[in-house]
Order: sequence, then structure tokens, then C-alpha cells
Amino acid sequence: MIDDNGIRVDGRTAGDIRPVEIRAGVIPVADGSAEVIWGTNHVIAAVYGPMEAHPRKIQKQDRAVLDVRYNMAPFSTTDRMRPGFNRRSREISKVTAEALETVVLTELYPRSKIRVEIEVLTAEAGTRCAGITAASVALADAGIPMTDMVISVASGKINGIVVCDLNKEEDNYGAADLPMGICANSGDLVFLQMDGDLSPEEFQQAWDYNMESIGPVHELMIEALEKANGGES
Repeated sequence: MIDDNGIRVDGRTAGDIRPVEIRAGVIPVADGSAEVIWGTNHVIAAVYGPMEAHPRKIQKQDRAVLDVRYNMAPFSTTDRMRPGFNRRSREISKVTAEALETVVLTELYPRSKIRVEIEVLTAEAGTRCAGITAASVALADAGIPMTDMVISVASGKINGIVVCDLNKEEDNYGAADLPMGICANSGDLVFLQMDGDLSPEEFQQAWDYNMESIGPVHELMIEALEKANGGES
């Protein structure tokens, strides 16, 4: 999975992220939208609202509800998936909402709902990370006030070596992975999960790789939003 020269199966070195493309304003009927191509992951996010929260029992008197739905299209993987929500979709929807709630100024919209739809069209590895990143751009495109934007990336360990931004083969056969959600400007951590075992030194290296990755991705997010808004910053 990684040769004697430190080159991975896709030609990257240990600290490289996969190629990333970001576009904003890709769905005209949505209030905000974004498309993220991360490696061979292809994710679309759409934002609707703020709108009145229905049914009324979900309303929060002091803030908006962030309603996130993450879904993988049946054709997104080589093994056709059953359509509809499943346990994994619900779990990713929940952690995505929790990550985004830390930066969205929900208190400006009491008794309201902001709906975020994330659709994975092609899945490689790190779809939840690509989804969080796409949703953050879509929220900004919708003009939803936020304190920061969230970027998510997962580093991990293969063949005893810590590498940045796992691809499909590395995710399937690696020993550990560490997905994180990081605020682009402040560097604050808003989401972290770990699967597998990492020593303290390995954990620190994976942490550092994730932190170092957000700068280039943040630049792409800003460029996408500026282009969608006619070049305005």
C-alpha cells in the first residue's frame, strides 16, 4: 500500500491530500448549494431555509433547528445499495449536524428550521468528511450567518505509517483512521472520531496532517463562493 520510497498506491506521499474541486451555487432552486469532488468522491449539498419548523414539536424557542440528512445514492458504490435512510446515514447526519451547529448562528432564527441535504453521488473514502465540507460551503452560499466554516478530513495508518486523507484501499485495509472537523479560521476542533489504534505519536501525526490540510481546502471554498457571487469576496 506504500512502497519503499514512501509513495502510496495513488502516487501521493504520506502528507498529501487527494485532488479537491469545489463549486458553489450549483442548484438554482436551493437557497444555497455546493458540489465537492474529493478524490473520486462526488458530493452535492443543498440548503433550504431558514423556514418555519414543522411539526411544531421540533421547534426550539431560542434557536433554529439544523435538520441534516446525509444519503448515499444507490449507484454511489460498486455494490448497489438499498435506497433510503439506514443506521449509518442517521449516524453521519447526526454528527454532521452537531459539527455545523457549532458555527451556525442558530439563535438568530428562533422557532425555525434550516434543512441541509447531502447526497453522495460517488463514494470512495471519507464521504462524511466531504459531506461536512460541502454542507459548510452550501450554508455560506445560502447566506446563513456563521462564525466560521468547517472543513473535514481523515488521516490514518497503513503498513505502520501514518498518512493523510485515506483513499478507498487505505480505508479498507488500513489499521486506523482519524476523521476530524476543523474550523477554517480559528482551527477549533468541532468533530473527531477514531477507528482503530494509534499510539500517542501516531495520533499527533494524524492530527497534524489533518490540521495542515485545511488551508488549501479553505482557499478553494472561498474561491468557489466568490465565483458563485460574481467575484465578490
